[in-house]
Amino acid sequence: MSKNITLAFDVYGTLIDTNGVLVLLEQLIADKAKSFSQTWREKQLEYSFRRAAMVNYVTFATCTLYALEYTCKYYNVSLSKEQKDELMSICKVLPAFDEVKEALTELKKDGFRIFAFSNGEKATLEKLLDNANIKDLFLGIVSVDDIKTFKPTPGAYAHFLRQADVKGEEAWLISSNSFDVTGSISAGMKSAWVQRSSDMIFDPWEIKPTLVVNSLLDFTKKIRD
Repeated sequence: MSKNITLAFDVYGTLIDTNGVLVLLEQLIADKAKSFSQTWREKQLEYSFRRAAMVNYVTFATCTLYALEYTCKYYNVSLSKEQKDELMSICKVLPAFDEVKEALTELKKDGFRIFAFSNGEKATLEKLLDNANIKDLFLGIVSVDDIKTFKPTPGAYAHFLRQADVKGEEAWLISSNSFDVTGSISAGMKSAWVQRSSDMIFDPWEIKPTLVVNSLLDFTKKIRD
C-alpha cells in the first residue's frame, strides 16, 4: 500500500486506555469500580452524541464531568469534590496501550501521515499524548472542539480531512469505537476497527469496517500488505 496514506487515530479507547482510572476507583469504591468506570465512559459518549444532535455544544471535558456526576448518582456513590477533581485529573494523564508506541513508530518510519483525531480539546490531547510519550510521532493533532461538535457527525470527519489536507478516499480512521468507524466510512473514509477483546461487538449495521484488527501492531502489519 502507498506509504503517503493519511492515518487518523482516535485517541480515547484506541491509543489511550480509558480504564486507567480503575486504580483510583478501586481505592475509592472497591468492587463497584469496574462497572462504575464502564458506565462513566458510556454516559460520557452518550452526552457527546446528544449534545451534537441538539447542536448545544459543551466541551468533552464537561461531558465527562456530567457523566461522572450521573454515574455517582446511579451507583449511589458519594464522592467529595476533591475526589471528583482527582478522577478528572487522571483523565488527562491516562496511559497508552502497550503496543501503541511501537506501532506508531513503525508507521512513521514507513512514511504514513499520522494524525491524532479526537473529541477532546487540543490542549488536553497534547498533554495526554505527551504524558504517554507518543506526541512527537504525530504530524498533527485534530480536535473537533475547533468546530464545536462531536464525532460521529459528518462535519467532524470533514473537519479532519480539511485539516489534514487530504481526500476521503486517501485517508483511514483507526478506532476501537464502532460509532467512529461507521461515521468515518459514511463520510467517505476507509476505516479500521480495533477489536481489542473478543467481547467487543461491532454494531450490526449495513456499514462494515474496511479492516478489522486486534491491536495497532496487527493494523501496522495489515496496512503494509
